[in-house]
Amino acid sequence: MGWSRCWGRVAMCAVAAVGLVVGEGALAPGAARGAPAVTYGRAVAVAPGVSYRTFTVTASHGLTHGHLVVADLANPRVKVDLLTPGAVGARARVTAMADARRAVAAVNGDFFDISETQHPGVETTGASVGPAIESGRPLKGAVPDGQRFGPALPPGATDRDVLGVNSSRTARLDRLTLQGTADTSRGELRLNGLNQYALPVGGIGAFTSRWGATSWARAACGTDTSRGAPCTPAAYEVTVRRGKVVATSATLGHGPVPAGTFVLVGREKGARALRALRTGDRASLRYRLGGRGGPLEFAVGGMPVLKGRAPLGGLDDRTAATRTGAGIGGHGHRLYLVALDGSAEQNSGLTLAELARLMRVLGADDAVNLDGGGSSTLATRARGDRHAVVRNRPPGSFERAVANGIGIFARG
Repeated sequence: MGWSRCWGRVAMCAVAAVGLVVGEGALAPGAARGAPAVTYGRAVAVAPGVSYRTFTVTASHGLTHGHLVVADLANPRVKVDLLTPGAVGARARVTAMADARRAVAAVNGDFFDISETQHPGVETTGASVGPAIESGRPLKGAVPDGQRFGPALPPGATDRDVLGVNSSRTARLDRLTLQGTADTSRGELRLNGLNQYALPVGGIGAFTSRWGATSWARAACGTDTSRGAPCTPAAYEVTVRRGKVVATSATLGHGPVPAGTFVLVGREKGARALRALRTGDRASLRYRLGGRGGPLEFAVGGMPVLKGRAPLGGLDDRTAATRTGAGIGGHGHRLYLVALDGSAEQNSGLTLAELARLMRVLGADDAVNLDGGGSSTLATRARGDRHAVVRNRPPGSFERAVANGIGIFARG
């Protein structure tokens, strides 16, 4: 059965391709190594090239209900972009972010700085873990792997991994590295961070007008291997406005950062380098997020779980949870967004390994795990409606404010 005959029935085509057996019941944790048993609801057109349907999956921990959006990126009316609260260091509900941009479908995105109980007095930023690109503009880089929130990464994965879409509306998994410098009167300084809640030990980061109003003091806390390590007293910041240093401080401050202004923050060795700058010194900023496949118009941090239709090795296959995932199929021209229900009395969730196998069953060749649990939210907006509606049932049955999301847009 060719894909040209499957659009609108893509999930059922995936079922036919892998020969699933539909069933109920539960297996012992870790026992399910093949494709999970899946049944599907009726596909509903959300917009031209975008469909929504429910599904039920039986895996090792029992029966779980899920929700699926499929977007045809080959359709010139369909576009994908990052949803944000309007700042990196902020949070908002998925439906609010979708409404603000008039997205027809949306799902929550990357893991984020959700709690600072290990650093009393330090403000929780709400900023996401991985790199982010919105409408072709780099928003932020990735925090050190040891500073991340979320489940343990599989071998070979890093916080720099993303799901992205290029200007030709072709999606791919990539790994983005921040490449940037601060060019000053005292010499060139390498950037190790961009709008990040955590900097590498000895590094220098830049905070721009996209950061928001929250404090960046968290950037001096933790280490490259321990998120809970104490904040270093060896920190320093330099404020640059219209190309000139206008202020310096040994106490890290907060936003908002005005347009035409940026703040350089250094810790340990980076702090010592910034202390050489003086008020009136010249300073400018250059940066990009470089990947392996060319520029991206959209990117969101995500933990790879499926590559080339093969689940990554080392994925946890025992701990079930409410999951959110995004997958790529159709040679990069089909995007799958998935969120599970989180009703504890009715749903058992999936392990990370089962999420990878589920994404393959749905039709994805590559896929990432996004923030789950209480953050897991999938929403759609019907044609003519003013507001997006949450389709899954997040744990606790309320919509959590999150750092960012994936938005699907459709013209006409």
